[in-house]
Amino acid sequence: MFGRLLGNRRNRVQRSNPLAGVRTPPHAGVLSCRVVDPVNEPVAGAELTVTDAMGRRVVTGGTDPYGLFLAMVPAGEYRLAVAAEGYAPYRVTALVGENSLASLGDVTLQVAQPPEQPAQGDWDIDLAHSSIGFTARHIGLARIHGRFNSFAGVVRIAERMEQSAMHVVIDASSIDTGIRMRDDHLRSADFLDVQRFPTLEFYSDRFVHKGGSRWAVTGALSLHGVTRTVTLDTEYLGLGNGVEGETRAACRATTELHRDDFTISWQSMLARGIAAVGPSIRVDLDVQIVPKS
Repeated sequence: MFGRLLGNRRNRVQRSNPLAGVRTPPHAGVLSCRVVDPVNEPVAGAELTVTDAMGRRVVTGGTDPYGLFLAMVPAGEYRLAVAAEGYAPYRVTALVGENSLASLGDVTLQVAQPPEQPAQGDWDIDLAHSSIGFTARHIGLARIHGRFNSFAGVVRIAERMEQSAMHVVIDASSIDTGIRMRDDHLRSADFLDVQRFPTLEFYSDRFVHKGGSRWAVTGALSLHGVTRTVTLDTEYLGLGNGVEGETRAACRATTELHRDDFTISWQSMLARGIAAVGPSIRVDLDVQIVPKS
């Protein structure tokens, strides 16, 4: 009887201890929170960064499908930063004790105000403050980075942003990976074949708002004599002013191209069947536009 009473008492103690059954290292504790939106729905995939008193990053991670985040950290004081697409950033301080749970409870994110859109009219891409880069896999291990040094483009902003359009022309011969022999090969008939196809061109036909500052810009990309539909996953960064007071707008965009889709199929196989060049190319754009003069 006494054994049952002691056992029941032990079970009650374990149930009251939120870390019962969790083995924490010496001098460590657990930090947790639940990230929710203004109507108390969980925010899955929110990004959390925990930094110590010196500003050093200790833990990074994301919330689970229920909006929960949990991390084991050395006892001490921390700053927790929470970020999620379409929401304003959130920061809070937490004190984590040894072998204890520091629960922040529900962290409520507020919907972020979308950045101001550029004025209606034609805008030129500012070449001095824009870049078109790409990344390719090499022998299945390293990544080769490159860029196009010469391009031009215009964006026509409509009264409704969804009806806007963009046209970009890229000089194929301006490809630059920092290695002359490799660049000459990329310009040859094995790859871009710049003698026959001197330019790459992109015409957009649709702007779709994905929420917050995210947009999908879909259009036709002509490359190596082939035209395919491509979608740019775009983040609009808002408006600003340059050093001379001129108005500027900026965005970042990325997409992935498959070489075979554009009949750029040259390949060299290394030992053990490893391809020298990967089948897909990641394209990254950083763009600033200014009103057309």
